[in-house]
This record gives sequence, C-alpha cells and structure tokens, in this order.
Amino acid sequence: MGPDLELVDIGSQESFKAWQHGYPFRTVRWHFHPEYELHHVAATSGHYFVGDFIGSFAPGNLVLTGPNLPHNWVSECAGGAEVPLRSRIVQFTEAFIGDAMRLFPELGACRDMLAASRRGLLFPVATSAEVGPMIAELVEARGPRRVELFLGVLGRLAAAPATPLTSTGYLPDPSGFMSAGINAALAYINRNLTEPFGEPDLAALSQLTPSAFSRSFRRHTGMTLVQYVSRLRINLACQLLMSPERPAITEVAFASGFNNLSNFNRQFLAQKGMPPSRFRALMLQQGPPAAAA
Repeated sequence: MGPDLELVDIGSQESFKAWQHGYPFRTVRWHFHPEYELHHVAATSGHYFVGDFIGSFAPGNLVLTGPNLPHNWVSECAGGAEVPLRSRIVQFTEAFIGDAMRLFPELGACRDMLAASRRGLLFPVATSAEVGPMIAELVEARGPRRVELFLGVLGRLAAAPATPLTSTGYLPDPSGFMSAGINAALAYINRNLTEPFGEPDLAALSQLTPSAFSRSFRRHTGMTLVQYVSRLRINLACQLLMSPERPAITEVAFASGFNNLSNFNRQFLAQKGMPPSRFRALMLQQGPPAAAA
C-alpha cells in the first residue's frame, strides 16, 4: 500500500511547526509530506518504518526524516490502551531552511545532515537525552525563544553522529504517491482550499465511487470531508486574523473559503470556542501562538 499524503499546516506567523500527539492519533499511519520532520518518542515502544527500513523503538527514539520520505511509528499498546503523549514533532520546509542557511552562513554546518536525512537519520541516545527537553520546551515556546530553541536543536543534531536508515538505493517517488487515490484528492484540496468543490468532484478525481471515497477519506484523515475542509479553512482564517493588515472579519470569512458570514462565525466558534473577534483580541494581547491550532 502506498503512503498517504499528510498536509502540514505551518502558520503564516511561524517559521516551523512544533507540536505533540498521543496514541492512537490520525497521523499514525504510513504517510509522507514535503517537509523535514524531527520525531522524538516520549512514551511507548513498538516498531517504526522509514522508507524501506523497519526497526524497533522505545522512549527517546529520535529520527530526522527528509522531504517526501514515507514513515510511521506503531506503538504496541496492550488492550487498545490510549497514551496522552506519545511523540513530539518538529516540521519545517526546504524553503525555510534554505533561506535560513543563506542568511546565516553558520547554518551551513547543517547542510550535510539535511542531505543525509533523505535516507532518514537515527540519532544516538545521548543526543536524544540532550535535545529531548529542548524539543519539549519548543512545543510550548513563543516568540524569539522558539527560534533560539530550534537553532539549538539543529546545531546539536548537526554535531552528532547519526545512522542512516534506508538502503542506499531507496528513492521515494512523490509523483507516484501523489497520483494515487485519496492523495490526489488531498493535494487538490490543498491547492483549491478557498474554492467551491464537493465530494463527487473529489471522488471522481480519486477514481472512486462517492460512497467508497467517503469511507476511504474518513479512514485516511479521521474525519469527514466537510470536517476536514472546515478545519483547514478555520486555520487559514486564524492566520489572516493574526496578520498585520488586520482585515475585517467579513473579509477574512470570504478569503478563507466560506460563502457567508454566519456559517463562518458558527464554524469558528465550534472549533475555537470563541468568535473570531475575540480570537483576534486574545492573539494581540498574547503575541503570535507557538504552533498552528
């Protein structure tokens, strides 16, 4: 089975995404994305899969995967138990880190590590013990402290010995991944988020019947198409609300893909627990959030 595309939502007011999740979780599946990902396991043990590599993991497992490299961590939890915190994740784009290395020549020390991460890199236990607390703080950090922690983690990783995971001949084929079924629909949603489209359109694009598409989409994303699109559009609205231009609420609603203000306000309140005007006021008081909601 081919890997699923994960859409990584890095907000316009942040340079990278830092977050954490429990187990089970919707992203715990065989998947890929164009962003680099640093994955630190906080709890549980099991097996992990990176490209054509299969290995065992335990708490402290620290792996950097390069762009479009498929991966998955599967915890072995007795009796279907739920774990509130399993992994902490840092994700960043090639464009961001490329620009950063051009602005700060000192970051050139990370170039070889980033190139090697296209095969997946496993870092030693000692490195994990050193950067694990930094990653935990990074998830909650705001403002310049986020950048300070990110660069600190990157510097320590670049100086550490790391083990490549995939075989030398393994080359992921994102064009092949993207053309398959639900991935084609997810890519279409990402490109056309603010445009009108429906389930029949995406089912045809995925070469599935509408009922088969609905079942497959829910299995892949953990939610219905309406819920998924609404979540992405509300996240986009949050970015627009925090932008320095401070557009009117009505303008934000239509720019986010909603066709009327009342539906936008209702969906925003349901997802964020407050109206958009209140969200903007809180963000202005607190500064930009550490990670996209």
